[in-house]
Amino acid sequence: MQADDGDGGAITGINVTPLVDVTLVVLIIFMATAPMIARRAIKLDLPKAARHEPEATDALRVALDGARRLTLAGKPVTPEQLTRTLAAALASRPDLPVTVAADKSLPYGEVTAVLDEVRAAGVRKVGLEVVRK
Repeated sequence: MQADDGDGGAITGINVTPLVDVTLVVLIIFMATAPMIARRAIKLDLPKAARHEPEATDALRVALDGARRLTLAGKPVTPEQLTRTLAAALASRPDLPVTVAADKSLPYGEVTAVLDEVRAAGVRKVGLEVVRK
């Protein structure tokens, strides 16, 4: 940085230290808060719509139709029965995949409630059933 010696000359250097300081502080804030944001996310193993996944053939199917009737493998269940039945199934097969199918007219909150029940049973592999376009 060149100092102004009183003869009206321009300052030709720029001090970037404050810019670097602010950038580092913002980076540290993002690094500290990123793990908290990631823990709140619902982790889903979503199925691909373009290809057939072999796990989907032997997965248990949980369905919520437009009339808000909940079924597990085609049999009607309540949310509490769903959790108990899935927990019992997981006791014999811990890596059991589950697919959730919901009518597209249902509100997002109701589908999330079903996903919460599935996760409460201890299911780790959850997929959302979709139709190929």
